[in-house]
Amino acid sequence: MNFRRRQWTGWLVMACVALIGAGWLLQLDYDRKISTDVLDLLPGGRDEPELALVRQLASQAEARTMLMVLTQADGTPAPQAAAVRFATALAREPEFAQAVALGDTSARDAMGRKLFEQRLQLLFPRWLAVQQREFAATGEPASELARWIARASVQKLDAFLSTLEAQVFQDLVPNDPLLLLPGAVDRLKNGLSLVQPATNSTDAPALVWAEMVASPLSEAGQAPVFAAIAKVEVAMQVEFSGLQVAYTGVNRFAAASRDRIEKEVKWLNAASLIAVLGVALLFIKKVYRGLHLVPVVLLSTLGAWVSVTLVFERVHILVFVLGSLLAGVAIDYGFYLYMQAPERAGEDYWEKVRRLAKPLLASCLTTVAGFALLVWSELPLIRQLGVFVGAGLVCALVMAVVYFSTVKNSFLETRSFQGGRALSTGARRKMRLALGIAWLFALPGIAMLHWRDDIRALEIPSAELKRADAAIRAQFGQQEEQTVYLTQGDSLAHARESVLALGEWLRREDPEREAFTLAAIIPTPAEYESAVTFVREQKNFPAQFHTALREAGYEVDAFAGFFEAYAQFAGTAQFEGLEKTARNFVDALSGPAGMLVHIGGTGELSWFVTLAKGGVAKVPPPETNSVSVNQLESLNGVFARYRQSALWLSLVGLAIVGVGVFLTYGLRDGVRIFAIPLGACLGVFGLFGWLGQPLNLFHLLGAFLGVCLTHNYSIFSATSAYRAEGPPVSVRMSALTTAASFGVLAMSAIPVVRALGLTVSLMVIGALLLIEFEHLAKLGKK
Repeated sequence: MNFRRRQWTGWLVMACVALIGAGWLLQLDYDRKISTDVLDLLPGGRDEPELALVRQLASQAEARTMLMVLTQADGTPAPQAAAVRFATALAREPEFAQAVALGDTSARDAMGRKLFEQRLQLLFPRWLAVQQREFAATGEPASELARWIARASVQKLDAFLSTLEAQVFQDLVPNDPLLLLPGAVDRLKNGLSLVQPATNSTDAPALVWAEMVASPLSEAGQAPVFAAIAKVEVAMQVEFSGLQVAYTGVNRFAAASRDRIEKEVKWLNAASLIAVLGVALLFIKKVYRGLHLVPVVLLSTLGAWVSVTLVFERVHILVFVLGSLLAGVAIDYGFYLYMQAPERAGEDYWEKVRRLAKPLLASCLTTVAGFALLVWSELPLIRQLGVFVGAGLVCALVMAVVYFSTVKNSFLETRSFQGGRALSTGARRKMRLALGIAWLFALPGIAMLHWRDDIRALEIPSAELKRADAAIRAQFGQQEEQTVYLTQGDSLAHARESVLALGEWLRREDPEREAFTLAAIIPTPAEYESAVTFVREQKNFPAQFHTALREAGYEVDAFAGFFEAYAQFAGTAQFEGLEKTARNFVDALSGPAGMLVHIGGTGELSWFVTLAKGGVAKVPPPETNSVSVNQLESLNGVFARYRQSALWLSLVGLAIVGVGVFLTYGLRDGVRIFAIPLGACLGVFGLFGWLGQPLNLFHLLGAFLGVCLTHNYSIFSATSAYRAEGPPVSVRMSALTTAASFGVLAMSAIPVVRALGLTVSLMVIGALLLIEFEHLAKLGKK
């Protein structure tokens, strides 16, 4: 095939690839395809209860909550009337499901009314359990149970009516002579202020609690919500001059993170490309000819984007941030192919390709094999990154071969850089010795490595937002000395039993520690079933209670409402009725109280919130099915377990790379070739140990990437060493451009990106030094 025909064929192939790839990317719905949600970086299965719970909370009202503080122009609290009017106006906005001014007690009053309506269904079972325990302690025969409870209840009623507290409930007692509601209020009293902390005093902060309609992690739960708040704020300033609204919520952090990550994607990719081309142009004699490398990088990046969006239904934006490293890797094949001078005058392009096929395929296929192994990782981010980089490298090699077939002169002349060869043989020997001593000194640092797995490293920190969030939450009574536990179960019954186990654990840990949960007014399955059995079997209890009241001097007719309600309950009570009863109560809750319990539907978890005084001392045992909040911090243990999994994958991947080298170059030479990437990796980790640098999953991933990259340079340099030549200029350029590319990542504001960039750039520089000072020189003397 003559050159013109080959050129047109190459252009046609690349044009088809570009059009197909661009067409695919243009039709994507990027709002649905690209995710900025930190939880999408984690597995979606239910094998880990912490993950399942937090994932569900992200779509439930817990995460859709926003807290707002209203102040006047001088910073003093706005009038409570302003908070009520603001909440009313905000609730009318389509972006909000509800809004409550916490100075308004209507939500709490509504909860009290609902609880009173269902006092027998919800409160009677637990009350009965207490009576049965007290009866069991008397030793009387079981046949006396109903009579004993009736008399004991009248005695407790007598005692209660003599207290000051009775004045609050005097209108309710005729319908509640068993004192079910006063007992429930007593159990809830420690947490009522947490449910609704504001008061109606003039100096109290004007607080508004609101629930959004959309998820805070979606765009609909961010910009439109902020705009709705601003709209109501402006409207309220007509009546309340100088009114200001400070607010916080998950959506504020999600929006800030999304905005900053999108900016990172743009500047990191641009800076990486500029750094790569800048270093490359320093080596090239005719600068304009270096632009032939651009299409290879762009087409490989296009292939990576198409592959990852084609394989995965949803891709996290961090994949594209980390994927900017591809520019420094994809250019390797272009460098090596473009900078190899012809062996003889008139050498055909395809003859040159066949001559270089062994190192090109060995480096590409072993690296791709290592990245392909990442597809089996449990972490979506690592799976997606494996596909992105692996596919990008394959595209880079194929497109480099195709593109340079269209270039008439496919040899790029470079400026003369002697590198290590500028030094004398003795100087190079001394430098090799110095590097060896430095490596041996660094090696013990590996024993001092420590790991710090923190899921917050997946996000961009925002100190200003955190300070504002803490200040607002403090006014809502949410302090650091308070611990929030989330207890989950596959059903309401399972979750309720787990709350019971959590309460027992909390009492064992600290008997004086106060805790609050709405589970205190929802019976356990055992209590509910016992109550149903009681009303069915002890049908004489109403008559015996009636008699006990009359004998104590009460006007029994005054309690007619109670006896009617009891008869209705006894006639309809079913053993399987607990969930329906509890759901009826929970669905009626509004405001902050509605966040304390959730009864899941089919395939959903049910959960309770427990508020406990004091910070987190220990992790709740597994049988409690509970995690402490902050939700994301509680996942650090899970995150550490995935690091262990990733470590094994990396080791297997390195083994595959190493075996590929040994099979290609033999054991003797393979050991020297593979010693470069392995030695660079161990040296960098030893340095981190001496410096006390805490490591995480992404330092580990960076080491894996670094080994794959530096083993390319080692293979390309080995080819030159067999010819008794120095390291090829393409290796120097490739290593420096890669170091520049990853050095850009090391400046990222995202902690995990910074960790990956720093690790790889240090490994590449270390490997280049080893190559420059002729670690592979003896291969030419085989």
